[in-house]
Amino acid sequence: MKTSWRNASLVASAAAVLVLTTACGQDNGTTGSGSQNVGATAAPGDVGAIGAGAGEGLGADARQPASAPAPAGKLSVSTDAKIGELVTDGTGRTLYRFDADTADPSEATCEADCATAWPPVAADDAIAGEGIDETLLGEVTRADGTRQLTIGGWPAYRYAKDTRAGDVKGQGVGGKWYALAADGRKAGAERPGLATRNDPELGEIVVDRDGMTVYRFLKDVAWPKPVSACTGDCLDKWPVVAPVRADDTKGVEKKGLMSFTRPDGTAQQTIDCWPVHTFAGDKKPGDTNGQGVGGTWYAVAPDGKPVGAPKKK
Repeated sequence: MKTSWRNASLVASAAAVLVLTTACGQDNGTTGSGSQNVGATAAPGDVGAIGAGAGEGLGADARQPASAPAPAGKLSVSTDAKIGELVTDGTGRTLYRFDADTADPSEATCEADCATAWPPVAADDAIAGEGIDETLLGEVTRADGTRQLTIGGWPAYRYAKDTRAGDVKGQGVGGKWYALAADGRKAGAERPGLATRNDPELGEIVVDRDGMTVYRFLKDVAWPKPVSACTGDCLDKWPVVAPVRADDTKGVEKKGLMSFTRPDGTAQQTIDCWPVHTFAGDKKPGDTNGQGVGGTWYAVAPDGKPVGAPKKK
């Protein structure tokens, strides 16, 4: 699933820059690729541990054993005025995730009465519509043998109290249920300024707050201080990543994580002291259209190395 979330937070500390600059000049190595496994066999959940709202106010009929998961249909990204972008099924119903479940490996723990209040979404006919990355769609086998849709590894559910398209009555129920964002995260949750994701071809790579791939330019310099060779028209295609606080990152190595000021006065983020950019040719989160462009632009690994770049001889 690929939704758009662009704009990194602008924070710069002159003192931090002076201290971290001394860590610049790391080797310009390469990293390998990996893969994401979202399939797993589910185990029965503990109904008593479901939390507030599992079957609350649904009535006697609604507490009968859950039937087979209903089809998902064509998934799409919708926008709620309060929550923001979230995933809806083919009928416009909001899809949710449960904090008691897991995504790696995928495991669905909502069973019995819980599954009546929160019907699981069947994986059989799920289609990736606009804004949805089909590579993030998967499935998990539930305890009863049915196959449940997963998004970014997270099992997907509907909420019985959502009776119309666009309802989001399940958001925050029991402090454990949240609408699904297109990448499997909680819709409406603040995302780190820089984080990582597992790309099916490139492995673990860095993305910005909006989920857009972050790149390095092999002509840039990290030592003795960061200098970017991308100037003028180049910046129209390869916008700089704005400064991000170290505590506003997840999965990215902190060494050499700093910002510097370009000659035009623009502040730019670095990873391992290497200047980083995004690519205007990437239209949705998860796109990697900039990978290998001109033999000089490559996605960035969590340690700042260019993924897939040719090794220095």
